[in-house]
Amino acid sequence: MATSAVAEGQQSLNGIISDPQTKNLTDLPTELLEHILCFPVLKNVDICNVSCCCKRLHDVCHERGKVWGHQYKLRWPRLQRFYRQNECCDWLREYKTRHRVGIQIRRTVESISKRFFTEVPCVGQVLGDSFAEIESLGMPEHFCEDELLFILNSDKSKSLTLKYYAKKILYFLRQQNILRSLKTFLEQPAEQQSALEGAILVDQYCNPLAEVTLNSVSAQLDEIAEKVKKMLKIKNSSHPSLRIAQEDCFVVEDFELQRQVVCALNSVLYEQLQYKGNESDYYNPLNSYIHQVLLRRTGIPISLSVLYMTLAHKLGVQVEPVNFPNHFLLRWCQKQRGSEDIYDYVYVDAFGKGKQLTAKECEYLIGHQVTADYYSAISTTEVLLRMVGNLLNIGKRGEGNEKSYQLLRDSLDLYLTINPDNVQYLLLQARLYFHLGIWPEKVLDILQHIQALDPSQHGAVGYLVQHTLEHIQHKKHPATPEVKKRSAAEHVEVQYSVGLIMKHKRSGYNCVIYGWDPKCTMSQEWITTMRVHQLSSGANQPFYNVLVQDGTCRYAAQENLEPHSAPLEIGHPEVGRYFSEFANDHYFANEELQTRYPEDMVETLATVQDLYHRLTPGSGTQDQAPATDQNNQQAMAM
Repeated sequence: MATSAVAEGQQSLNGIISDPQTKNLTDLPTELLEHILCFPVLKNVDICNVSCCCKRLHDVCHERGKVWGHQYKLRWPRLQRFYRQNECCDWLREYKTRHRVGIQIRRTVESISKRFFTEVPCVGQVLGDSFAEIESLGMPEHFCEDELLFILNSDKSKSLTLKYYAKKILYFLRQQNILRSLKTFLEQPAEQQSALEGAILVDQYCNPLAEVTLNSVSAQLDEIAEKVKKMLKIKNSSHPSLRIAQEDCFVVEDFELQRQVVCALNSVLYEQLQYKGNESDYYNPLNSYIHQVLLRRTGIPISLSVLYMTLAHKLGVQVEPVNFPNHFLLRWCQKQRGSEDIYDYVYVDAFGKGKQLTAKECEYLIGHQVTADYYSAISTTEVLLRMVGNLLNIGKRGEGNEKSYQLLRDSLDLYLTINPDNVQYLLLQARLYFHLGIWPEKVLDILQHIQALDPSQHGAVGYLVQHTLEHIQHKKHPATPEVKKRSAAEHVEVQYSVGLIMKHKRSGYNCVIYGWDPKCTMSQEWITTMRVHQLSSGANQPFYNVLVQDGTCRYAAQENLEPHSAPLEIGHPEVGRYFSEFANDHYFANEELQTRYPEDMVETLATVQDLYHRLTPGSGTQDQAPATDQNNQQAMAM
């Protein structure tokens, strides 16, 4: 098609040029000139040069015209969704602004590694100053995000450090936007707040890099509602719910007609679509995220209840959320709507395939009696607090790794946005930030807020204030990083080097080395717990910091490691912190890691080439070894 269009355009052009009335290019009609200047081979520099030729071409390339609009859309196709079709816009100004934002974003991201690099992973590290820099640019947010996405979508195995920090900044920027949306949502009157919309905001905040939208989730629920209507039509072709349009707010008053809807809903959701409660992996945070519940068709009581309640409302049946202890439920009134009698309701267990329970049976569900207050309907805000509280508890149960700390931070942010004066969680947030060594200035603000809310917390607040101030002073005078040279006498026993892909002889896991010590530097308690004394060389041997394929960071003894016979990429989230590139059989250390281990890359390349020669029969010459990139060649020359 493209070739045909070009050929037709060329024929038209030839015909016009052969016309005796057409003596110069500038004599061509404006539409044809625009068509020529929109050919994909022409770049922005070419258009600038053309527009400088004469007034005629300058006018054709005017800032609001088709030519610059084409250039803009060709270079940044993701941004087209922010403009209406055939919108009249100053495309040259948009192009210049987007180009300038790209340069500034890239410059900021490239500088981060030098300022924030630490050899030992700081779990949950926050690059607050750099986030502030991005925000202070005062540029359109969608331009900033587009450049960050452009960085992330570039060559998979290259620019790993740039991508690592671009991802962190994008994560932060999206979360800030979602928090603003959540605050706007909470300012709405209670009757206008949708539990589904609130649950999606929670989902988006915890998964800011996923493409989760209210429209996409609503569309999936509309499809399920249509399936329920088809089922309902078989039972009762004149049912009023069949006439409800998606945007209508309609309530079925007749109890028997409501019962038919509920039966059809249960049949479609639990029998046809096989939704179920996730009993085997109950504490997986994915069970709380609406888009994952729809994808995996499993969840916990509250997430399944939000879906069930939304679908019931779409079909004209009013069910209400009930904050029942240990097991979230819905209630469905069997008498006059608005009744205060708990026995006038049937309680729906969305986790238990829509099973209908009496008030007494609800107590059997949890094994003890509760007061009537627990059977009351709750607001959307209370639903969100319960949902976020579940995530908070999962974060607290975590293993102390990057993932669990991130979940704990995200859920605390959400909880305190909804309920900003909860002293218990404010103190937990301050302690978490203090433990992670992040945002000390924010810790002081939180502590000041706690003291104002509850003066009885002065003991805990005073301790944290003192140590946070010490941390701020320490930041002003950072310690000079240790440089480890392999050539030093005390490092003679160190066999391996950073960037090598290894295999653990006992545990079998794959990993990459990002640091080493000539002897074990861990505490005596750790050495005893890990039974280091049972190793043949005990703690008196080199130990290596490694990033493991399963996402953990470990400290492994030299005798337990060996170079991997078939090197592979290590899918660890922190790889980009230390390495700039995956070079097929090893990782290339970034500038910051090379500064700390200045002699290691030469050793890494020598080890990789030696391993290749040993594993490849007849490979006696260097010509047969794998080709190395420009970075590798520079390292060999060091």
